[in-house]
Amino acid sequence: MSRIGKMPIHVPNGVDIKLTETDITVKGPKGTLNIPISPDITVKFENGVITCERPTNRPEHRSLHGLMRALINNAVIGVTQGFTKTLEIIGVGYRCEAAGKNVKINVGYSNENVVEPLPGIEFEVIPGARNQTPTIIVKGYNKETVGQQAALIRKIRPPEPYKGKGIRYKGEVVRRKVGKQVKK
Repeated sequence: MSRIGKMPIHVPNGVDIKLTETDITVKGPKGTLNIPISPDITVKFENGVITCERPTNRPEHRSLHGLMRALINNAVIGVTQGFTKTLEIIGVGYRCEAAGKNVKINVGYSNENVVEPLPGIEFEVIPGARNQTPTIIVKGYNKETVGQQAALIRKIRPPEPYKGKGIRYKGEVVRRKVGKQVKK
């Protein structure tokens, strides 16, 4: 039995679940998410608890079992609490600032990059004051969209291995390389 797939999902108060044969709709205070259900997996909603079951022990069913449970659990967490990803901008002269719903990022290119949020995404920008790194916090109720938006921002200037400059996730460890050495 899948360790993740067999765990029940407890639905908190204020979350509405609408279950059909092909999909499940999760509606909460932050938004509404619709998740398609694999025809091989059986999803049940009884007494405020969602459970997932698989028909056989074949590898395809085992992997789908854990996947469906994780997707539904992420939807329940997303519409109640939401998800965040924090990005740090490291480098001399690298800046970011809020421009309405968008974010302007200046990371060493001749023009500043303007990032527009994907649907359901909000930005919180903490500009770098003296001796602080500028920070962008990506917030949303869909975990997949939050991760995609953070990856798009990081792609503007990924951290480089020699000086460590660039945009990185908070807590990300960048493997550093030794530069060229002068022979004596």
